[in-house]
Amino acid sequence: MVETRSSDVLVDDLFRTTVRLRTYVDAQLRSHGLSVSRLRLLRALATTTEPLRMRDLGEALDVAPRTVTSLVDALEREGLVERARHPTDRRAYLLTLTPTGRTVHARAEEIDRAALSTATATLTPTQRTTLLDLLSTLRASVPDAPPSPQD
Repeated sequence: MVETRSSDVLVDDLFRTTVRLRTYVDAQLRSHGLSVSRLRLLRALATTTEPLRMRDLGEALDVAPRTVTSLVDALEREGLVERARHPTDRRAYLLTLTPTGRTVHARAEEIDRAALSTATATLTPTQRTTLLDLLSTLRASVPDAPPSPQD
């Protein structure tokens, strides 16, 4: 197995931990026909007050337009998402959850909460607070990335 490492063991451990958490939660969701990616999309649509354009959804999720299209296509085929033409922009579609999509979203949130609760159960309240503080400090110290050339 080829292993890649950064120049900082702390960063390596953060990445490994994140991947392990996501893999665990994804496995829990997959046993119900869902995934972390699908949950994120359903959550974005469930928590907005108005329909979202595909482009806005992609930006909110920080994923490529092609990825959003693939996810939306699959969720639309399953009857979880509805796509309607934007009233003033002929090129755009507006996305909303169907009633079934809202039900599936609520179930996915329950599965996510239970999986994350299991994954973090060994942390004491003090450890949780300390970890949150440390992650916040680290996140605040990372400069914003410059815009990519296509922006």
